[in-house]
Amino acid sequence: MASSTRPLTVLLYSSDANCRAQVIAALGRRPAPELPRVEYIEVATEPVVARRMAEGGIDLAILDGEATPAGGMGVCRALKDEVFKCPPVLVLTGRPQDAWLATWSRADGVVPHPLDPAVLSEAAASLLRSRVAVATA
Repeated sequence: MASSTRPLTVLLYSSDANCRAQVIAALGRRPAPELPRVEYIEVATEPVVARRMAEGGIDLAILDGEATPAGGMGVCRALKDEVFKCPPVLVLTGRPQDAWLATWSRADGVVPHPLDPAVLSEAAASLLRSRVAVATA
């Protein structure tokens, strides 16, 4: 199934290049064996996130809640308000206790720092599976 499907596009927002590299290393080219391969769009600023999301074609957005000057939780809430049929959003929080803030932001998934590759992969794969199911339905 995976080889005949288009690649999935993940928008990855963080003002920290090291954070973006950690996420890509953790997820790799295929977060789960049954999913198509993933292509990343790395973004370091909120205006570019808004523009790329409005253009469409994003299957999952991963937003760093610790990004500056615009944190991922505020960016998530704005996207959920402003982007028609907003794709799923996974927010990376500064610590597990910040999960309630991600609820406020209307994030579809939450993973705390420090990033655990297994937890991140499962959260991302779960959200991407919903996109693949919608596309094939």
